Amino acid sequence: MLKKEKLSGVNLVRKQVWGFMILVGLISSVNFVIASTGVAENKLNFETDPQDTFPVPAGIKNQLFYLQRTTNTNTVIYSLNVNDKGELDESTPVKVFWIRYPEGGMRKELNFIQKAFAYGTISKKNKDGSFTIQLVAYKKKEFTLKKSPSDNTYKMYTLINNKESEIKRVYIQIDPGGTLFNPNVRYIEMKGKEAATNKPIMERFKP
Repeated sequence: MLKKEKLSGVNLVRKQVWGFMILVGLISSVNFVIASTGVAENKLNFETDPQDTFPVPAGIKNQLFYLQRTTNTNTVIYSLNVNDKGELDESTPVKVFWIRYPEGGMRKELNFIQKAFAYGTISKKNKDGSFTIQLVAYKKKEFTLKKSPSDNTYKMYTLINNKESEIKRVYIQIDPGGTLFNPNVRYIEMKGKEAATNKPIMERFKP
């Protein structure tokens, strides 16, 4: 009788453990689906994503958007490249540089390799006065630098969830196992504002 009671107790514990593991799996799946689709993101998150604890650049003149990665809080700033008179440099309309938060938030230029293979941009002027912009590390995704009809200032636009949006932040989730020129990217997250409604929008995708 004692043996049967012990066995039934063990079986009960096993059932509870399996039930807990299934619950954790379901919560994780829901989190990823919500993040991927951008639905009710702020209301239904069960845990804080690591990037939500990263510093947010502020007070940077002519900033268009910024890029952050899992590896550290060093942040790549993409800004409008203008001269002292406020005139756009059409040959290189986007200026890219670091904000090194672990080093006290100092500003630092990209080195040659970073500019040529990782965070630099390629630009082409279009007939309507806008510019098509590509990131050298991921040319599949195109951006458009153009003047906003609301305030006539240059902003960077791209498709987020198939909607034209002003891009504000790019975050790259990098997992172990890759190399310098071929990192193991789990997903890219883009956040911004819908051009038509000015509402926040977010998308995650596997590059």
